[in-house]
Amino acid sequence: MEIIPAIDIIGGNCVRLTQGDYSQKKEYASDPTEVAKRFEDAGIKRLHLVDLDGAKAKKIINTEVLERICQATSLKVDFGGGVQSDEDIALAFSLGAKQVTGGSIAVKNPDMFTGWLKSFGGEKLILGADAKDRKIAISGWEETTEMDLIDFIKDYHAKGVQYVICTDVAKDGLLQGPSLELYKEIMKEIPGVKLIASGGVASVKDLEELEASGVYGTIVGKAYYEGRISLEELSSFTRN
Repeated sequence: MEIIPAIDIIGGNCVRLTQGDYSQKKEYASDPTEVAKRFEDAGIKRLHLVDLDGAKAKKIINTEVLERICQATSLKVDFGGGVQSDEDIALAFSLGAKQVTGGSIAVKNPDMFTGWLKSFGGEKLILGADAKDRKIAISGWEETTEMDLIDFIKDYHAKGVQYVICTDVAKDGLLQGPSLELYKEIMKEIPGVKLIASGGVASVKDLEELEASGVYGTIVGKAYYEGRISLEELSSFTRN
């Protein structure tokens, strides 16, 4: 299983939100690049970098952080937050991102997202599928659509999407365990999808259960920053 630590950025600093609520913000580090270097030194190969300012502004804001991390480490950075235009996605790749995650854009402008799939290929795009009660949630989870989660993923998988990050909003930031049954159902319904679990991881036991479920990868955020899972424990799961 691929372990993918998350660095969420507000004002250039490394933070975590609870259930996407900007008023429930906790700052963990003022230098995200140093945090990224620690992950790299532990043998971790990937990073999920989220521009929370960009998500709010609907355009990339924290360009310097993305560029610095990509230049200072060999981490394979997947970048999301505010990528809403052809200019944004080109900018993210030019600054060093290896993959870009699109969530709201895949709902609000499917033609543009499908165009990116054709232009950049399924290896470079990740579908962000965030769900509230199995319905797709967008715009920093402030808006819940009527789109069924599994139908949404199935449709884009048929169009060439290989990687999907699925966050159960009800679990995010609460350290109450991941949505194992939901992930198992997605993989059963959509064979071949590279599913990346996100939200709820609180312990090594959660990681062991996710690995046993067959998910491609797991994003880890608050559990690491709150000291519940060590870097050594994270690196023990990383694919060679």
